[in-house]
Amino acid sequence: MIAKRHIWYFVFALTVGIVLLLVMVMRSGPPGAVRRPFEKSQRPADLASSQANPVHLYFSDPANQFLMAEERVLKSPEQPEFLARRIVDALIKGPQQGLSRTIPAETAVRAVYVTPQGISYLDLTSAVDENHPVGIKSELLSIYSIVNSLVLNVTEIEAVKILINGDESVTLAGHIDLQIPIKANMLLIR
Repeated sequence: MIAKRHIWYFVFALTVGIVLLLVMVMRSGPPGAVRRPFEKSQRPADLASSQANPVHLYFSDPANQFLMAEERVLKSPEQPEFLARRIVDALIKGPQQGLSRTIPAETAVRAVYVTPQGISYLDLTSAVDENHPVGIKSELLSIYSIVNSLVLNVTEIEAVKILINGDESVTLAGHIDLQIPIKANMLLIR
């Protein structure tokens, strides 16, 4: 009788231990990942801790041949995800100084994540490809408008991986490979 009770205590303790271990593993995420929020709504306390960041946003020139910088000052908390989100939101709103839009206005940012290795995962809504103009040049300018604006303004970002509705997409408009993270292209800037 005493032996049966000890066995039940052992089984109970073992079960509790396994459950706790599973909970800890599931909450920790992938190995080496730094837990940062994908999205966070701005509250007044967050805005109070924001700092002004001068940035260069890259839009298309009027002839749709190159990217040109438009200087802006964006308020954002210190985390790179927040500044990256502000930059892409500003790109979606469009230029203010006679340049041309590179991202469809119906597009929205779903999430932004920056890995410790410097890869920014940018998740956009499907409007980015559904409303995108045709042609390799417009696709090239759209992608590098985003990539150059993020890589050249956020020191923690070295390359950008663009996702659409949370999924990996082969291309944006049928020409440029989005399956690998993309680095900045300085040759497109004038």
